Amino acid sequence: MKPDWDKLMKEYEGSSNILIADVDCTAGGKSKCEEVGVRGYPTIKYGDPDDLQDYKGGRSFSDLSSFAKGLGPACGPANPELCDAAKKKMLDEFMALDGTKRDAMIKEKEDEIEKLESGFKTFVEGLQKYLT
Repeated sequence: MKPDWDKLMKEYEGSSNILIADVDCTAGGKSKCEEVGVRGYPTIKYGDPDDLQDYKGGRSFSDLSSFAKGLGPACGPANPELCDAAKKKMLDEFMALDGTKRDAMIKEKEDEIEKLESGFKTFVEGLQKYLT
């Protein structure tokens, strides 16, 4: 797959809106790989750098190239014109908030996630004790 991936990177070299790159998860890119949930190699991710998705398509150059041709800018603060009415309304609401309010909302959601993860961990530990 590596030769096809290198060929794809070369094809999109210099593109203003599509980046095809690779990250060495065993060296300098280890923390990024952990952050985005890479668990096996090779793993292909795509999308917004802050919300990467798993690629589940074929691994040949033809498959990868066809998929890449469909990529491009997505709805978000940098491209609000690409949003549908509902997403644009939500984006406008978030953009209108001051940083302190946004940070508080993010913290609240992070706390909810932490509580759910903790509860799940406790559940799994209890289940493991029950099964052993």
